[in-house]
Amino acid sequence: MGKQYDQEYKEYVAKLIVEEGRKQTDVAYELEIATSTIGRWVKNFREKMERGKHSETYLTPSEVEKLMKKHQREVEKLREENEILKKAMHIFTQNQE
Repeated sequence: MGKQYDQEYKEYVAKLIVEEGRKQTDVAYELEIATSTIGRWVKNFREKMERGKHSETYLTPSEVEKLMKKHQREVEKLREENEILKKAMHIFTQNQE
C-alpha cells in the first residue's frame, strides 16, 4: 500500500496546479508523487470547487505574496494617517496655550 496523504495536503498540491498554473508533471517530480495520483487530486479539487465547497485554508505562495503586499499598503496608509493626526494634534495644542 502506498503512502497516505491528508486531505489538506492533497488540496494544497492541487491548488498549485489549478490556481498557480504549475505543470502537473513538474509538481509530481518535485514531490516524488505519481502523476496519476496528482491528476486524481486535481480532478477531485476541481469537482469540489464546482460544488462550492472550495477551502481557503491553505494559501499558495503567490496568494501569500498578494496578501502581504495588500497588508503593507494598508499599514503605510494607516501610518500616514497617524502622522497627519499627530501633526494636527500638535497644531491644536499649540493654539490653546
